[in-house]
Amino acid sequence: MKFRRNAAALLLFVLLIVMLQVSVHATEETRRQIEEAEHQKEETEDQLETTKENLDNLNEQKDSLEGTLSNLNTELSQVSSHLSELEQKIADKEAEIAETNEMIEQTNKDLEEAIAVKDAHYENMKMQIKFMYEQSDYLYLEMLLSAGSLAELINRNDYIEQLSAYEKRVLEEYKEIQAEIEDMAAQLDAAMAQLEVDMNELDTYKVQVVAEQSRVSGLVSQASNSLAATSNQISDAEAAALAYEQKIKEQEENLSALRAKLAEELRMAELAAQSSWRDISEVSFAEGDRYLLANLIYCEAGGEPYVGQVAVGSVVINRVLSSVYPDTIVGVIYQSGQFSPVASGRLALALAEGRATSSCYQAADEVMAGTTTVGNCVYFRTPVDGITPRYRIGGHIFY
Repeated sequence: MKFRRNAAALLLFVLLIVMLQVSVHATEETRRQIEEAEHQKEETEDQLETTKENLDNLNEQKDSLEGTLSNLNTELSQVSSHLSELEQKIADKEAEIAETNEMIEQTNKDLEEAIAVKDAHYENMKMQIKFMYEQSDYLYLEMLLSAGSLAELINRNDYIEQLSAYEKRVLEEYKEIQAEIEDMAAQLDAAMAQLEVDMNELDTYKVQVVAEQSRVSGLVSQASNSLAATSNQISDAEAAALAYEQKIKEQEENLSALRAKLAEELRMAELAAQSSWRDISEVSFAEGDRYLLANLIYCEAGGEPYVGQVAVGSVVINRVLSSVYPDTIVGVIYQSGQFSPVASGRLALALAEGRATSSCYQAADEVMAGTTTVGNCVYFRTPVDGITPRYRIGGHIFY
């Protein structure tokens, strides 16, 4: 009798050790999730810091561009003033050209009149010279000899002298007109030359105006485009920063939930260490349990080998047998946050379409009869660092 009591105590001790090991493994995944979440949060915080630094640089660049644009606006004002001066020079030069054209026009008229007078004088002089050579000597002698008195002779002599003086004066006027014509022609040539210079200078002013306008407009356009691009980058960076801040907030909430989950699993681990286990013969399965379990096995291990399908089914049954978890297959499978196909809707779809295969049904039958390939493990997942599994079957680890 004493031996039986010792054996029972030893069995209870071994059971408690096993349950404690299961509990430890149960919380390991949550710890890993917390560490991963903290790492992701740190990465997001680094991204946020980088984005803020980039935002600071962009704001500095924007300030610089705004300063450049301000300087360009000042320069544009100076250019506008310079343009006004050039435009005034153009106007003045155009006025000078107009005056020169008027002077040229008037000089041409004066020149035409002078040439006409010169031509008339020239014709008169030709006639006078011809008369002088042909008849003037005889005429003058006849006038002197035919005088009836001394007074008439003196008068006729005075007339001859006046006529001679007139001829000299006509000759002098002809020479003056000729000189005037030459002077006007020289003025006209000078005016035409000055007109050409003025026209070239006017063209230069106009080219300067266009070049100055093009240069400053190009600089202002370039600075404005750069400023607009930088403003867009700032908007994008601000949006990214807000997104990172929101992401950090969500990650903090996720961390809080994981920490709460870890605390709950620790509590469950303590309870599991102190819990009792039922025998499979004590479980009464309800109608539909086989169908539900087979479809869960399909969702979780449909692509696994048969032994892996049995292992997943064993975890469900182990939870049914443990006093820490619900005591029915329905309760275990639909316990909040336990099986991902339930949350994602895959299990509901599989149940609606009856996707479980014959091997999934065979595995369900085997575990419902008391078979287990993973001892009393109550957790499984895909392999991750940080968890030392008790079993590794197919693509899953069991602990």
